[in-house]
Amino acid sequence: MEIKGKTAIITGATGKLTGSIVLELAKAGANCICIYHKKDAEAKKLQAALGRLKIKSLFIQTNLTRPENIEKVFADIERFARPQILINAAAVFEKKLIGDASFEYIRKTLDINFTAAMEMTRKFVEFVRKKIKQKQKPVAKIINIADIVVQRPPAGFSVYAASKAALVAATKSLAKELAPDFTVNAVSPGIINWQKNITAKQKKKILAHIPAGRTGKPPEVAQAVKFLIENDYITGQIINVDGGRTV
Repeated sequence: MEIKGKTAIITGATGKLTGSIVLELAKAGANCICIYHKKDAEAKKLQAALGRLKIKSLFIQTNLTRPENIEKVFADIERFARPQILINAAAVFEKKLIGDASFEYIRKTLDINFTAAMEMTRKFVEFVRKKIKQKQKPVAKIINIADIVVQRPPAGFSVYAASKAALVAATKSLAKELAPDFTVNAVSPGIINWQKNITAKQKKKILAHIPAGRTGKPPEVAQAVKFLIENDYITGQIINVDGGRTV
């Protein structure tokens, strides 16, 4: 799929990593529908950056854990454009030992990291099937942002890892279900941004297990997303962008 002239929906658009994905697609000529929750200052900066690139954009502030909000999102989208790309990137990431994991924390993590992505996907598929008619396949792309913790779950991240594992499983299942009209893939980043309060000793220990010897950069993840959009013969795949950590 040629990105220029297409429209992409990106959830969690104001995050450091996701903002880089938005800019990567915009530089390739995609119009961007940016969905975010609370970061107004980051949203304004990103909107200004897209303006400088002469890209049409729509920014929607909402809570994706409420299904009625997702209904409204797609009503707004229908008035703006006919998107062909969905990037499910909205997520919460928090270390929490199981003894400290409340029911509310577990529900919130799953709702944001998995359930919202599935509802966005359901509505996107419905929208594309209704609004986009073309003979050439695929007609649309879905990319989920997962995490290498699915393959190497560390202690203290059981709930987060489970939410991303669910997203990976859904990616593979949906790739079969939605073919050939849609391709469905996931990008699994390794360490891009350090957790808060991590010590220099802990960083050194982690880096010793990464063949590349460093953390990743947001544009490196964004480039993988762009690659999956442009390639029409890849579906059901999980692309690790982790400097070799999972080798």
